[in-house]
Amino acid sequence: MLAQVATAQDADGLVAQAEREIGNVFQFIEPVAETGLEGVFAFLDAQQWVFILVALAIGYPLGRLRLGPISLGSTASTLLVAVLISMAAQVFFGLTYAIPGIVSTIFLSLFMYALGLGVGPKFFAGLKAAGVLAILLGTIIWALNWAIAVGGAKLAGLDSGYAAGLISGSYTITAVLGVAQSAVQAGTAAVPEGMTAEQIGANMAAGYAISYLLSSVGIILILRYLPQMFGHDPVADGKAAEAAFSGGGAHGLPGTPEAFLLGYSPVDLRAYRIENEAFAGRKVGDLLDSYPQAPILRVVRDGEAMDLTSNPEIRIGDLVTIRADVGLEILHGGEIGAEVADATARNLVISTADIHVGSHAVSGKTVTDLSRNHLSHGLRLEAIFRAGQEIPLGPETDVRLGDVLRLSGPQVCIDRAAEALGGTAVTGDTLATTEVMHLAIAMSAGYVIGTFSVSLGGIPFALGSSAGCLLAGIIVAYLRSRNPQLGGPVSEGARGFMQDIGLNVFVAVLGANTGPKLVSALGGDTVIWLALIGTAAALVPVIVAYFIGDRIFRMNSVINAGCCAGGRNATPALDAVLEQSKSQVAAAPFPVAYALTTVLALVGGYLAQIVS
Repeated sequence: MLAQVATAQDADGLVAQAEREIGNVFQFIEPVAETGLEGVFAFLDAQQWVFILVALAIGYPLGRLRLGPISLGSTASTLLVAVLISMAAQVFFGLTYAIPGIVSTIFLSLFMYALGLGVGPKFFAGLKAAGVLAILLGTIIWALNWAIAVGGAKLAGLDSGYAAGLISGSYTITAVLGVAQSAVQAGTAAVPEGMTAEQIGANMAAGYAISYLLSSVGIILILRYLPQMFGHDPVADGKAAEAAFSGGGAHGLPGTPEAFLLGYSPVDLRAYRIENEAFAGRKVGDLLDSYPQAPILRVVRDGEAMDLTSNPEIRIGDLVTIRADVGLEILHGGEIGAEVADATARNLVISTADIHVGSHAVSGKTVTDLSRNHLSHGLRLEAIFRAGQEIPLGPETDVRLGDVLRLSGPQVCIDRAAEALGGTAVTGDTLATTEVMHLAIAMSAGYVIGTFSVSLGGIPFALGSSAGCLLAGIIVAYLRSRNPQLGGPVSEGARGFMQDIGLNVFVAVLGANTGPKLVSALGGDTVIWLALIGTAAALVPVIVAYFIGDRIFRMNSVINAGCCAGGRNATPALDAVLEQSKSQVAAAPFPVAYALTTVLALVGGYLAQIVS
């Protein structure tokens, strides 16, 4: 009886709790339902994370729609969706969206670090191959941008402040506004008669807002399709550039996603039943010495796999699993016995591992020397890497301290070899684990380095926090190509997700905060001039520089696009090039041009305000 009463009370309590929860939900939704569309926009203003998710949810599928061969891509479409929602809220309901800058900082930093991880092993090869051209093309883009923005503003008769705003917006570098305003505040740039410093600041903001949106979308589309417009296949050129930067090696470098892709292998596993009396009574170790090219990896007796470390004797009827060249495994008669498909014998997992050589005892030995050692039992040497480059592999190739050996075989054999080589086996399973510590340390260091600023002539120069994170990712990936134990495991899936979500959340926030500024800048003939000059300043220099790189210097089309993206400080456009070429190689020359033109754009904004 008491149990029934207790049960009834519990049920009543649950019902009351459910009613309260449902009431809270309706209390939350009711204002939205009552105010209709305005309530929806107000809700997006109050719940900014939902705004970002809505922009992503609409932007991604919109970016996949194609008009003939042209599509916006996820980045440009997400930016447009965010801007349109933000502008609609401002125009129709007087709501000004403003998402805190820390959100942009976090996600842009994640994107830049992930990008650095992807391009790191190729960065220094790319710097060597295209560094000078990246500097040259970046300088051309900056000079033409400055000439179009300042000259266009003068020809159109635009007031003071607009030229600096056009440079800032068309280059998508907000810091140019600060530098130009500091020139006004310091008195270096005179305030024209009849104007105030506040009016100049408003002009800068208007020029920035109009040119920023148009240049952000325009540069993504231009760089996405420039290689095709010049008659190139970006996918083929991306592969060609990767091959050139790899130094001719056929295997993916340590620490890269290609490291553990086995692909086609002439080696296979086969299982046989021992029927030949010549093998009966011989130990596994003896057979390894006699047939090193076909090592026994497993012995199954009475349905159970035996412990090979005990060096058991082979008996008639045993099942043995060998791993050898397919040609050697094609038997002619009864060398061993009948081939079998026994699950226990054949269910042997083969892994690939990168092992950093840390043992002085191994250093100096040749491949032939190591092959005669029992540590090589069951293993195949796929490649050797030295100082981040694959080296030719032959019987007399020597193994040195600091080399990375790529071995394939059963995990137990790999672990044994790793111990003998003085390193730790890094496998595909290692990369599947989550490692946040190294990411946090590297990004913190990069971010701090990026904030260091040096002031020259009143103009502050800094690498920038996002560029600092990019540099951190490059260094971590570069070190991993020399020792895959450094920097923590980096899953390609996790890296790709960070790169994708980081950039697109960043542009969604950017769109939310830019929309209201665009609304306030619209109106009169001035906006038309701002749109024309800003678009020309953003796109014409890139097209000219790409033409020079393509026709004069005969550059690889994808590397050329990477140089131009860096020369225009267009991180989203770089992502479009990576997506279109299906390769990360365009990011190799990007930081060189990016760093140079960041400095030049700041100087240009300061000078533009003085001369305007």
